[in-house]
This record gives sequence, C-alpha cells and structure tokens, in this order.
Amino acid sequence: MFTSLKNQKGFSLIELLVVVIIIAILAAIAVPIYMSYVQKARATEAQSAIAAIRSAYRIYYQTYGNTDDYTVEDATKDSKLGKATEKNWEFEVIGNPPSKYIATSTADFAQGEGKQVWYDTEDAEYHGYGIDEEEQEEEMVE
Repeated sequence: MFTSLKNQKGFSLIELLVVVIIIAILAAIAVPIYMSYVQKARATEAQSAIAAIRSAYRIYYQTYGNTDDYTVEDATKDSKLGKATEKNWEFEVIGNPPSKYIATSTADFAQGEGKQVWYDTEDAEYHGYGIDEEEQEEEMVE
C-alpha cells in the first residue's frame, strides 16, 4: 500500500511554496505599478476637462475682453464635457483673468472624494492627484 504512494510523481510541498512565494513577490511589485497607471489615467480625465474649460475661458476673454460675467458653469456648458466627467469632478476657477483652474473629485469618483488636479497658469503645468506622485517617484529613482 505504501509502496504505491512512493512511486507517484508530483510536486513536493516545498516546490509549491516556492512557486506561491514567487507569484506573491511578482504581485507585490505589479499591483502598485498598476495602481499608479490607474491614478494617472483618472487624473488625465481631469486634465482634459481643465484644458477644455481653459479653452472656453480663453475664447470668452478674446471675444469680450474680460471674464467678469463668465462663470465656471458657463465654461463647463460651453466645453461640452461628458456626463461622467461632470459627475466625477467639480471645477473652480480662480482669478480674473483666470490664474488657476481646479478640479476636485466628487463622491462618485472611483478613488474617493477630495482628490484635486489643478493647472497653474504661471508655471503652465498640471499638479495634484496622479501627477505630482509620478514626479516624486521619478525624483526618487534619480
């Protein structure tokens, strides 16, 4: 009875544990990288919306010479943002003419409420959620 068990071929417990540990290590490396890409993709939605709102403000400013009577709601409407974008983000514009455009995530946003992406016209760059984290990672590598 015992001799038939000795002749069976298969993997030992240690071999299986080694394979499981290797898979766990690969997952531990891959999951944070994947989450970083997801964050970056979601931040891109806000960047695109901010660019459209900036464009609407620019057109209004070029047409009328100021943006006194132009609101964020007007710019959002003129930008024709998608319903999902409007549901995920709230927009704010600071200054006249605008010097900063801010998108803040709502409770409907997959990563949670309160994430901010903003565009500063002085340095002409986007900052915030999914963007500055990438720059910090690049600085750590250097």
